[in-house]
Amino acid sequence: MVSGKSIKLLVYEILEFAAFSIPTLMVTEQFASAFQGTKNSTEKTCYWLIVSISIAYVALVTLIVWIPVKILLYKKHRLCSRIKKWRPPLMMCIVFTTLPCFGFSIAVTEVQKNASNTSALPDTLPDLPVSVVLASLIIVDIIEKLRKYPLRERPPKNEDSYIHTKHLQQVKTVTEQVKSSEENNVAPQPAKRSPFGSGILKAMSQQDKRAEIFLSSFIMWSDTTEMLRVSGHSAVFKSGWLYPVYIFSYISLLRIIVTPQQSFMSSLGVFLQDFPFMFVRISLIANLGTITPILGLLKNILVTLSYFYFNYLTSFRVFTTNERTSF
Repeated sequence: MVSGKSIKLLVYEILEFAAFSIPTLMVTEQFASAFQGTKNSTEKTCYWLIVSISIAYVALVTLIVWIPVKILLYKKHRLCSRIKKWRPPLMMCIVFTTLPCFGFSIAVTEVQKNASNTSALPDTLPDLPVSVVLASLIIVDIIEKLRKYPLRERPPKNEDSYIHTKHLQQVKTVTEQVKSSEENNVAPQPAKRSPFGSGILKAMSQQDKRAEIFLSSFIMWSDTTEMLRVSGHSAVFKSGWLYPVYIFSYISLLRIIVTPQQSFMSSLGVFLQDFPFMFVRISLIANLGTITPILGLLKNILVTLSYFYFNYLTSFRVFTTNERTSF
């Protein structure tokens, strides 16, 4: 009888392979349709040729890269134990799926712009291909994070440090502490039970790492999603601004290769996303108007400034004071 662990592994691998192959086929089909639309002929020879090449590409990469790497990861446990700072499945998706998808997305607009009837360009580009590409990366990211957790039962306490129910301790004032020191013969009073320890508030205070994985994975790429949404604006894809938007959006995705527990993940978020996005958004607003939200620019500026200030500037003597927090 097939065990639950084998079923979970099979489902994970099917989902990861679907996320690896479907975006390329979908974006390539969009390019084939755009290229066929520039032809006056009713024959679809070019359309099916491009689609066939995309299928052959996915099959070739699967046989040469995806399957051998997966076999090595499951057969060579010693090799898998050494890979602790980066994730091979995410790297394969970034290199062999996301990169060609972004390239074909740019090629779609270039083919339509170079056609004889340039007025046929739409006002906005369809959002589905970009959403599928990002969703595929998020799915693989979630699966790689969920592998060490069970799905049908609660994980052990030592693996899920986020599941806890704490009672708030009663904080004593200075006067109470002095009085308690003078009256050593008085037995200490037990801490009052917090309202969060029972009832509906106790149920709402429970936190599971597995549920937080889904939330954090989607929030992590909200800024990149918004930047790629801007690329669908007619003022962007009809001009040369389409290239920097896609290039820096792709660069921001590279940090997904690194394992989440690495201490330099916050630095990668600043240097690969917030810092370059800040200049891209400033340039877009200066040249094309507020086609990108001001809130996104504000987020990039505040995150970048706070990172450099608290990590580097506060170490200088001029910023060192005797400031203490008080309540």
